[in-house]
Amino acid sequence: MAKTYGILTLNKISSVGLKRLPTASYRIGNDIAEPDAILVRSQNMHEMDIPASVLAIARAGAGTNNVPVAQMSARGVPVFNAAGANANAVKELVITGMLLASRNIVPALGFVASLQGDDASLHKQVEDGKKHYAGIELRGRTLGVIGLGAIGRLVADAAIRLGMNVIGFDPEITVDAAWSLPSQVKKANTVEELLKHSDFVTLHVPLLPATKGLINEKRVQTMKSGSVLLNFARDAIVDEAAVLAGLASKHLRGYVCDFPTAQAQGQAGIIALPHLGASTEEAEDNCAMMVADQVRDYLEHGNLVNTVNFPTLVMARESNYRLAIANANVPNMLGQISSTLAGAGINIHTMMNKSRGEMAYTLVDVDSLVPAEVIAQLAAIPGVLKVRDLPLDTK
Repeated sequence: MAKTYGILTLNKISSVGLKRLPTASYRIGNDIAEPDAILVRSQNMHEMDIPASVLAIARAGAGTNNVPVAQMSARGVPVFNAAGANANAVKELVITGMLLASRNIVPALGFVASLQGDDASLHKQVEDGKKHYAGIELRGRTLGVIGLGAIGRLVADAAIRLGMNVIGFDPEITVDAAWSLPSQVKKANTVEELLKHSDFVTLHVPLLPATKGLINEKRVQTMKSGSVLLNFARDAIVDEAAVLAGLASKHLRGYVCDFPTAQAQGQAGIIALPHLGASTEEAEDNCAMMVADQVRDYLEHGNLVNTVNFPTLVMARESNYRLAIANANVPNMLGQISSTLAGAGINIHTMMNKSRGEMAYTLVDVDSLVPAEVIAQLAAIPGVLKVRDLPLDTK
């Protein structure tokens, strides 16, 4: 009999994505008692009692700050995200933010909304007042992109197409990301070098201890006079008090962000949007489809793609019998796994192991069904966090 998986949804997940999970083998809802996996968007899971039955958590978005990743790692549970699925939506909002700031669109809209009178009176008021909202053009200006992942690369490409010069900084850039970066992007060796030469600066880095307060008082002062800072990444990457001081002194022209705060509310030069970065129908569909596919591949075959706490490991099935083992990255783990299987008379057909920091993961295709007592022996190996038996349904 084919296994049925329970999927708990903590937020409204796009039906386009949920349709990727076949109804014959997946039960999906917001009231699943002992789920095999959890799909979440923004709900805070840190205070949640996560059932022991949970094998995977998937965030239908890029950031996983609302998920207790370290706790899940200790339980051998991968946390998936939808890296890059909302990249185009964020890119378009960044370009929108630059245009809003460069052309003084927000105060100009406020000015027009405040006008009263007949057409002749409005025309006169418009002609008298429009000089206060004159802006600058993007063409020929320099955009600094900090973080050249999926979003940063798209922003860089779009800016180049608008006639802008682009400087990029990302010490963690991967080879694949570097290959896909437009050749016109100039490399900055430091954040400070980028800030000194940019008319606009956009942030596209995750919130980590190393990036918290990345733009601080000293770096605000390093920024080019009259420049605009855009933050559609995470609020804590920017020291807001430093930015407010930069705006008050007229050193900064503007700050465009996706994170309204009481401190910044109503302050001149600030354009704060209500966390719209990934709020498009297309992005929500893309994120849901991506995480649904990733969770299904993991539950059914043990493959790992786009997790924030496990290595990437995808192995084509060469047998009907497969084991997936999450373990601490310690010496002789593969030897102990192999010895345990050999001692039970089970032949290993294919074996693959990858590690990421303190976490390691192993997929083993074997030639016969693995008895429950052997699964228990594997689970008892010191350092093994979770063992999953993944036989294919051959009926």
